[in-house]
Amino acid sequence: MSIEDEITKKAREAKKASLRLANLSTDVKNRALIKMTNALEKNSKRIIAENKKDAELAIKNSVSSAFIDRLTLDEDRIKKMASCLKEVARLKDPINEIVDSWKRPNGLIIQKIRVPLGVIGIIYESRPDVTSDAIGICLKSGNSIILKGGSEAIRSNKILVEILSKSAYSVGIPKGAIQFIESTNRNAVKIMLRLRDYLDVIIPRGGGSLIKFVAENSSVPVIETGEGNCHMYVDKDANLDIAYKVVFNAKCQRPGVCNAIETLLVHKNIASSFLPKMGKMLTEAGVELRGCQRARKILKGVKIATENDWKTEYLALILAVRVVDSLDDAIAHINKYGTMHSDAIITENKKSAIKFTHEVDSAAVYVNASTRFTDGNQFGLGAEIGISTQKLHTRGPMSVRELTSMKYIINGRGQIRT
Repeated sequence: MSIEDEITKKAREAKKASLRLANLSTDVKNRALIKMTNALEKNSKRIIAENKKDAELAIKNSVSSAFIDRLTLDEDRIKKMASCLKEVARLKDPINEIVDSWKRPNGLIIQKIRVPLGVIGIIYESRPDVTSDAIGICLKSGNSIILKGGSEAIRSNKILVEILSKSAYSVGIPKGAIQFIESTNRNAVKIMLRLRDYLDVIIPRGGGSLIKFVAENSSVPVIETGEGNCHMYVDKDANLDIAYKVVFNAKCQRPGVCNAIETLLVHKNIASSFLPKMGKMLTEAGVELRGCQRARKILKGVKIATENDWKTEYLALILAVRVVDSLDDAIAHINKYGTMHSDAIITENKKSAIKFTHEVDSAAVYVNASTRFTDGNQFGLGAEIGISTQKLHTRGPMSVRELTSMKYIINGRGQIRT
């Protein structure tokens, strides 16, 4: 069987299963999630053993430390994956929720309810924890899923899908609802992008090049996610004690993920008092600083930041630093160079905070807090299938409610249109 025939067959099976899954009871879906949770914890040693093979190969290929961090699974991360599935099970089932209802003068009763999207394809890189999160969220929201992970995590993803699908099917999830494309052939992605008859949406989760390729080549509707050129602006009215710890956390806590900051903007009035200590904290943590001309007069010896640095999602211990003249300049910089993911202001001035939150055009905008909270789990959504950075049909962390559409149900008693 050719790769195209194999993928089309899996998509067809997923579509068939989605029609049953859409009408499955909440109880069955929740029991599947709990069974999957237990299976992850029970099989953690098997999962780690397969993941170790992926990580060892990645190290041989001399990939970055941030890449290895995203790829690696250990007992703690598997426990977190299991915990996320438990939280998804506790979420309210959005399917068939009545969003609105009204009665027309002619007596027609119209209801607007939530329904699944149908079949969701997810194309992702290097993060095997996405596999369990995506499966859990799709099942709870009544959607079938087709997973296409990167070749670098093939063993990890394969064992996870095997364990999770077996658990889900054993308690009544329709067979075929969870599909995994094992082929590492690059053409597999291109084939998925043409399956408009079977897939209802595709979600690319990874670097900018992957997202751009999918968005430009897919005939299936795409929800763009992930690329995070995130900013932190330290205002002239900032509490500097808050600024030091929040900036440090947003850059250093886990630099290889999409909600870590890549650019630090500092108001000119506090730059000379703030940057020396902040720069020392960051460089001692291994961060390479790249600054504008004004920043370099304060931070001696740092590299000059080029135009390209303002545009770059480093996913590494590198931070671009720019001194700005005003709040308006900071907002303009973010809206010009950002990816509409997560951006933050540190300020004690309420008017400045409100202006920033209203005018920065991003999915998540923070006041006096780290951008690292842009995460489905941290938002109380259980988990996420990705962070949407576009405006149709959703923005920010996508959990069970975000993977639904609307349907109208109209009840009458013989009304006709005249």
